[in-house]
Amino acid sequence: MLWSDPENKPPKELRDAQDMMRRAGFLLALAMLVAMFVLGTR
Repeated sequence: MLWSDPENKPPKELRDAQDMMRRAGFLLALAMLVAMFVLGTR
């Protein structure tokens, strides 16, 4: 790696978008678990 190479850090917008997608995926998984539980208890 050369000393003149830019740092390998994604821009702030990309990091924010990744955090949002991670949270959305977590919420979706939680919602699916709750839905399966509700449907299973009927």
